[in-house]
Amino acid sequence: MADSSGSAKTAETRGRSIRPKGRRRKGPTRRRRVATITVCALVSVVLLGGAGLGYVYFKLNGNLKGVDINAALGHDRPKNVDDGSMDILVMGSDSRAGKNNEYGRDEGAARSDTAMIVHVYKGRKKASVVSVPRDTMIKRPDCSKDGKDVPGANRAMFNTAFEVGGPACAVKTVESISGIRMDHFVEVDFTGFKKLIDALGGVEITTSKAIDDNSSHLHLKPGTHTLDGEHALGLVRTRHGVPGGDGSDLGRIQLQQTFIKALLKQVKNVGLLTNPTKLYDIADTATKAITTDTDLNSVSELTGLAKSLGNIGAENIDMVTMPVTYDPQDPDRVLPLTKQSRQVWDALRQDQEIPKSAIKGSAGDKGGTDNYVK
Repeated sequence: MADSSGSAKTAETRGRSIRPKGRRRKGPTRRRRVATITVCALVSVVLLGGAGLGYVYFKLNGNLKGVDINAALGHDRPKNVDDGSMDILVMGSDSRAGKNNEYGRDEGAARSDTAMIVHVYKGRKKASVVSVPRDTMIKRPDCSKDGKDVPGANRAMFNTAFEVGGPACAVKTVESISGIRMDHFVEVDFTGFKKLIDALGGVEITTSKAIDDNSSHLHLKPGTHTLDGEHALGLVRTRHGVPGGDGSDLGRIQLQQTFIKALLKQVKNVGLLTNPTKLYDIADTATKAITTDTDLNSVSELTGLAKSLGNIGAENIDMVTMPVTYDPQDPDRVLPLTKQSRQVWDALRQDQEIPKSAIKGSAGDKGGTDNYVK
């Protein structure tokens, strides 16, 4: 990663682990978005990592923070269908409070990075993940925050919902878009992502082509790399240095989805049950970094959920981006493809797999990156 003068540390290459040396200087003051992969990391470790974490959770209850989504939203929500499936909204926060201020000065309330709706199918053997691009222009519903009304907007960026109304408004916005009631909410930040990757011992990826991006300060030669927290963050933030990418958040989402698969494999192979110290470190890191709805912010609830989701592996997760097209009014924004998005939400609502036709022609799923990053 680079210091504030813009110089970059090169990730030297084949088969070598990347471990930055020395103290990292403060980065540029421009806002840097939280990587979506952060929340997937916590889902994979806290939720999909298996029941082995349960025996240490009683020590970690004090780390957890909760938001009462149900009380905030009341009855103005989609029907709660009890069919054995589950929907979880997971998202990042780009607040610069506390240790996150090394990524730039806070210019206002925190915004969300690309959100993901995680649909766990009945039987808890497989899941679908739908990424919602942060720059999607949507109709934001009326919300409230700290007892004050927050008026909606007919044309607003998706990520402003979290900024103006916090987690409850983000959930309400997702529910208004999808028509699906969110059973749970999970939020993580930059610092939590980096510490989690480091606690796992890094994540291994293989690149068939070089990645050079001065904006994210990431430089990888072709080969196999074990990325630590700093460099993993650079990878999932990169937009401009990826061959074949369009330099947008859409390309970054595809790269993040590829990285998630590598992360899930790492979690399954890390040997937590045979290493109590690593187990505790990961659980401590995860619970400190996470904010959930109040139905999940206890060790007993998280343990129960972990047990029920422990059989879901990378090969059982389908990842797509909400079908979108570039906004003719602003090429830096995207609009939902109404008919195709309806196919996605209808499938999840009916606990069915997302049809391939739903993402055909979408700007969000036009090739992927797994042909050169694995």
